Amino acid sequence: MSDVVAITAIAAGGEGVGRLADGRAVFVARTAPGERIRLREGVKLHKSFARGEVAEIVAAGAARVTAACPHYVQDHCGGCQLQHVTYEAQLAAKRAIVGDALRRIAKLDIGDPEIVEAVEEWRYSAKVSLAVKGGRGRPRAVGFHQYDRPGSVFHLKDCHIADFKLMALWRELKQRLDLLPAQLTHLTLRVDREGRRHVIVESTGEPWRNPEALRAALPDGANVICWWQPVDGAARVVAGPATGFPATAFEQVNPEMGTIARGWAVDQVGDVRGAVVWDLYGGIGDTAVALAERGAQVVSVDADEKAIEWARGRAAARPVRFIAGKAEDVLPTLPEPSAVVVNPPWAGLHWNVTLRLTGQPVSRLIYVSCDPATLARDLHRLSATYRVTAVRAFDLFPQTAHVETVAVMEAA
Repeated sequence: MSDVVAITAIAAGGEGVGRLADGRAVFVARTAPGERIRLREGVKLHKSFARGEVAEIVAAGAARVTAACPHYVQDHCGGCQLQHVTYEAQLAAKRAIVGDALRRIAKLDIGDPEIVEAVEEWRYSAKVSLAVKGGRGRPRAVGFHQYDRPGSVFHLKDCHIADFKLMALWRELKQRLDLLPAQLTHLTLRVDREGRRHVIVESTGEPWRNPEALRAALPDGANVICWWQPVDGAARVVAGPATGFPATAFEQVNPEMGTIARGWAVDQVGDVRGAVVWDLYGGIGDTAVALAERGAQVVSVDADEKAIEWARGRAAARPVRFIAGKAEDVLPTLPEPSAVVVNPPWAGLHWNVTLRLTGQPVSRLIYVSCDPATLARDLHRLSATYRVTAVRAFDLFPQTAHVETVAVMEAA
């Protein structure tokens, strides 16, 4: 296909979007707004849209920059989507992605929300999830998938958005892959809020037989905790202290920005002194503790038993009731709340949670979301009972297309 396409915006997922001659939207990775590109032959046509690849940038956009990470260009790394555009353009794109979802899916008459820019554009991630490409019983490549070949894996040298502590661990670890299980399928590195580093190994076949050998081989092995997780099974500590922060529990990969977003969300709850507040999908209890400091009677629910166990040991201004279970299952047992904070996973609210919140509305509902599309879907479902009074986006994931959003609702 030799037609020249004008890229007008960045869509959810990070691809540039333009129009084909027949009017269909075409999505093209690694393009920037304001560019004119020529598409490679073999555009994949669908009923109402198309996907293509760049053959030539006829005219570069003003927002285009040289990506800082060599993997982004040389290896087509799929971990980031927006390194090729300025940070200002990234922020504008994320505002537009959230605003579009709220208008198109939630049917809200609303502009693009304000976005809080990241404290750090690089080296912010406290977690790295590495894919494994095996061969003859041993990993052949450990790294990230390519965006245009999702079945392939390139060997990681350095991830520019990962915390330096994790990359220092990776530099040592990648020289000792023979100390990991032979049937390695996935590898996660994480630094926790106590400064300790975790190696979480997923594998098929036999358990990790000698994880202590890895700790002994690492320069700072005493501060490394090894976890083994069978495929489709629960992870457990196999070397190092089994007490402390649960590395498999959910926590924002950008802790500093997560604190800022959470602070704003809690501020929006208002005066909760003496009031019952639900903290649903509460994880390790950060929001619950913040609400307790404001005098609330907090009930925090999460399905992750390890997260709840750790949260129960936290100091709080007043007691918090932590419950391990699925939100949709335990709601009937909870005391009536005055306000609710929800922070669901990518899939959004379970339908039964939505029904409970609409059937018995609370004065204020705060929704913390990691996915604009499911946020918009849930806001539309909740609109029968609530009205949206404020929305703010937070850039927790610079260089990627992901964005965190907090929506504030009041009973209509």
